[in-house]
Amino acid sequence: MEDIKDHEKGEIYSKRVRAGKRTYFFDVKSTRSNDYYLTITESKRRFKDDGYFYEKHKIFLYKEDFHKFYEALKGSIEHV
Repeated sequence: MEDIKDHEKGEIYSKRVRAGKRTYFFDVKSTRSNDYYLTITESKRRFKDDGYFYEKHKIFLYKEDFHKFYEALKGSIEHV
């Protein structure tokens, strides 16, 4: 039942990657016209005076840019 509810919100697929103090979320979503896009979210747990909070940074990547993004990421990884 929960999968159906998530799909109705446009959420198709989600993958979480824990990396030290950071967590990355790769979420495939769909628009109302059933066009897919990817959100990449970096989440870091931070401490503030009254407790912890999560600082998030999000990138929206649309399918027409997937190949360019992939090539740039691949080239950057190879360089490192």
